[in-house]
Amino acid sequence: MSDSIVIIPTYNEKENAESIIRAVFGLEKDFDVLIIDDGSPDGTADIVKGLQGEFSGRLHIIERKGKLGLGTAYITGFKWAIEKGYDYIFEMDADFSHNPKDLIRLHKACAEDGADVAIGSRYVSGVNVVNWPMSRVLMSYFASKYVRFVLGINVADTTAGFKCYRRNVLETIDLDDIKFKGYAFQIEMKYTAYKLGFKIQEVPIIFVNRVKGVSKMSGGIFSEALIGVIRLKFKRMRRKK
Repeated sequence: MSDSIVIIPTYNEKENAESIIRAVFGLEKDFDVLIIDDGSPDGTADIVKGLQGEFSGRLHIIERKGKLGLGTAYITGFKWAIEKGYDYIFEMDADFSHNPKDLIRLHKACAEDGADVAIGSRYVSGVNVVNWPMSRVLMSYFASKYVRFVLGINVADTTAGFKCYRRNVLETIDLDDIKFKGYAFQIEMKYTAYKLGFKIQEVPIIFVNRVKGVSKMSGGIFSEALIGVIRLKFKRMRRKK
């Protein structure tokens, strides 16, 4: 068993599932992998289960019935990883928009450089996004600026979904109190860690738009994030009172 687990939520990722798993297991550092599959009708879970014999004890899967949301997938994975005793717990997409090789850099930020949360950041050193339409780049970039302004959080890429947590961060956060299920989940987790006083470090990455499969992003997801920021702000204000 590794000290690190990479949680990868999937829904209809048959084109990417085997490749992303092999890419993680091919790294020079050992990482275990936990797939959270939301009842993919394309057979993603069967592909993963077919690889478990080859990667015995390192590749795990939790199958859920239906699309229950990105946030609940990660919360499920976090609780499982805490129970199993992993020291470093990662979030990563299945579609290669996050380069698996950057897992090593995120691990180093937490294991050697003293970070409690390491973020694979698209915006900490300019705008490092490849093959996204300009409208989507601008929407994502200014959404992060908006979140940073409203919440007062010193993070350039507030909506990033490529992260490493030390286990004690996730043990300290009340995971059952995390309310958002979609895009705003990423904001809520960062903001909560920030308010609890954990050290957050951004590691510059290059984000590449998926080549295979269909994006799950939508305008509604961005809307949830924008409205959710206001809700987070008022939630924090009410608690102070």
